[in-house]
Amino acid sequence: MMSAERLQDPRLQAQAWSLVQSLAAVRQAGHQFPKRKRLWTGHPARESLAHMLGTPLLKDLVLLGGGHSHVEVLRSFGMQPMPGVRLTLITRDIHTPYSGMLPGYVAGHYDYDSCHVDLAKLTAFAQARLINAEAIGIDTKSRRVELKGRPAFAYDVLSIDIGITPSSATPGAVSLAVPVKPIFSFVDHFHKLMMRAQNSTHPLKVVVVGGGAGGVELSLALHYRLGLDCPAAGHEVMVISRGTLLPGHVSTARRKFLRIMKEKGMKVMEQIGVSEVNPGLLSLEDGRQVAFDECLWCTEAAAAPWLRQTPGLPTDDLGFISVNDYLQSDGGPPEVFACGDVSSSTSHPRPKAGVYAVRAGPPLTQNLRRYLKGEPLQPYLPQSSNLSLISTGNRYAVGDKGWLCLEGGWLYNVKDWIDSKWMAKYGADLPDTGGMAMQGDSSKQGPAGSEVAAATGPEAIALLANGKMRCGGCGSKVGSTALSRALDRLKEQASNDSNMQAALAELDTSDDAALIPAPPAGHALVQSIDFFRAIVNDPFVFGAIAANHALSDCHAMGAQASAALVLAVVPHATEQQQEEELFQMLAGAAGILGQAGCRLLGGHSSEGTDPAFGLSITGYGKPDKLLRKGGLQKGQALVLTKALGTGVLMAAAMRGKAKGRCILGACNSMQQSNAAAAACLAKHGATGCTDITGFGLLGHLAEMAKASKVCVELGMADVPELQGAGECLSAGITSTLNPSNVRAAAAVTSNLPSDSHILTDPQTAGGLLAGIPESQAVACVSELRSLGYQEACSIGKTCSSLEPPLLIELKS
Repeated sequence: MMSAERLQDPRLQAQAWSLVQSLAAVRQAGHQFPKRKRLWTGHPARESLAHMLGTPLLKDLVLLGGGHSHVEVLRSFGMQPMPGVRLTLITRDIHTPYSGMLPGYVAGHYDYDSCHVDLAKLTAFAQARLINAEAIGIDTKSRRVELKGRPAFAYDVLSIDIGITPSSATPGAVSLAVPVKPIFSFVDHFHKLMMRAQNSTHPLKVVVVGGGAGGVELSLALHYRLGLDCPAAGHEVMVISRGTLLPGHVSTARRKFLRIMKEKGMKVMEQIGVSEVNPGLLSLEDGRQVAFDECLWCTEAAAAPWLRQTPGLPTDDLGFISVNDYLQSDGGPPEVFACGDVSSSTSHPRPKAGVYAVRAGPPLTQNLRRYLKGEPLQPYLPQSSNLSLISTGNRYAVGDKGWLCLEGGWLYNVKDWIDSKWMAKYGADLPDTGGMAMQGDSSKQGPAGSEVAAATGPEAIALLANGKMRCGGCGSKVGSTALSRALDRLKEQASNDSNMQAALAELDTSDDAALIPAPPAGHALVQSIDFFRAIVNDPFVFGAIAANHALSDCHAMGAQASAALVLAVVPHATEQQQEEELFQMLAGAAGILGQAGCRLLGGHSSEGTDPAFGLSITGYGKPDKLLRKGGLQKGQALVLTKALGTGVLMAAAMRGKAKGRCILGACNSMQQSNAAAAACLAKHGATGCTDITGFGLLGHLAEMAKASKVCVELGMADVPELQGAGECLSAGITSTLNPSNVRAAAAVTSNLPSDSHILTDPQTAGGLLAGIPESQAVACVSELRSLGYQEACSIGKTCSSLEPPLLIELKS
């Protein structure tokens, strides 16, 4: 048993500390512990290494930003995890572009996935949590990252690699020019630019402001692409540089590119800066003006403004995070590290170039590991020069290092090989199992997590010593201190969130049971319950999905949810980490409950192997107005409000097989409430309704048909799918519940083809399925789409009886 009292037991702490000291003494004496066999994670059902070894969670390492250095940290931790350390990536973008391949993407040599690291797949491989959110600040005192639109996120050790943002020094540049960095926003605008170029009735003039390597390479790539896609349009590309072209490169490189750009008919203006950007017009510092249709801003960018405003975080004169030789904040909190463009080395300043971020990845990883174990950090000296390979749009490149400068098609092949090899490390070359969980050189280790525990303190040592002796029953409850703090934080968070305020208005933790008012006169109580293990590793999003899923039963019946009780399971961890996990799940759920007008009245929390969350929902409605599964009538249209595929996409995500943007799409779907859809269906005359969840579309449709004593025709081609679901099914990936659903569906369905797994895919927080008059179907679907249910459609109709036991006839 690991109660709060036992953690404070001096005898237990002394015994645990003695064990750690003994192990350290044995290591110093040169003894080698028996070697462990390399341990691979199971497939397809994987558990985290910490759970497999019985190691409690002791430290939270949070990576802020998915930059070039952090992808190496993720890969390294996937190959060699640290027992007791939980890794989390917070990123605004699920796919992070590789800057070295951006010009090739613009030129059309690479597709999107070839030059973007899929952070969802990489974090799955690393068995790390993925938090899709934008950082807006850091509270270094309480050790929390402040996020836009959601609660702050706690860390023990933080590494920052968020890149840079557009500079606002030139008037009009931010609002009227397109910044090349951050790259993710440029990629979106690039497609719009190409659409405009293809549809334009006159030649476009594109101006690239910035004569560095990035601006030169981008302008040449864009010139090549415009000529390729719009050969007869005569679009122009020119470059304006405040200084000479390619500062920092040998003069030979500059002369080569001036020649190449002249041969291609491109205009270059050197030694002149832009003083102001106006609509369609650049004002230069010498008084001249340059007209443009599109202006791309590729000058030196700036750090995010909130970094300079963060108390305790050291920054240089330009607002970049100052780091020492260990990539650690220089004079700031020792647990904060920074790397890539967002950082500035105090001793060894370097240009803002991707090559330095790539090279800094391994030393950053090693120092993060050393800090977590309490070991001395190792200094890192970045290279003073690097091989620069700049492509010219077509498959040709110029390379220089030091005084040497060469050009040719073979250099492009070298660049392509280097870039593709780097990308493969974080995608194609990752093991299919989703991570190699091994202890590394176990001859130098004691029990899993002992070094991290020793560096953390007495509570962690005690947790590790008793990791395999966890109590059940009420002994497994989350401690009162962690629970109280989580609830206090929840109430504090609610002060800035009206939805949470509504949900928590009557939360009382002192009584043994919740008081639920009787329903209004003439109304009946309705009640449902849902509970499941985490399907996403973001606890806030998981709480929101779980609440939405539980509420959907009330929405499907047309009832008003009024009260909720929660059941939460958090992993075996330190008190602080349990508090954070519980707070994040409750915060996600409370926001959804508040939107639905449902109050959170209490619940129960417990320890377990994996995070889990569920809710019991109580609501009310007039009995004669409630929609039931048995309410279908002959001659009705069947309307489905959401696309299918959450089951297969979450199964693929667990295996690291689903694209990040597809996982994000599924999460967005699961967080979309069914409340507005339910009201719309009722408005258009729905007589029977259900929500599509674990039994899949066919299973729940069969329940409705049987209860209503009707049969249905279902158009397979009309059933909407979430992006990526079909691709995953074609790869042979299905949810573990799918085979059972297929067997059940085959008993009541005619002509069930082998490729119909999307119809039996179990859904979490799926859409509603309702029967409405056929005359209302078009108007109903149109209104649903205007309400945000973009995939809503009519998928079939009720019909005359089939031969028992068949209830559903599939139409191709």
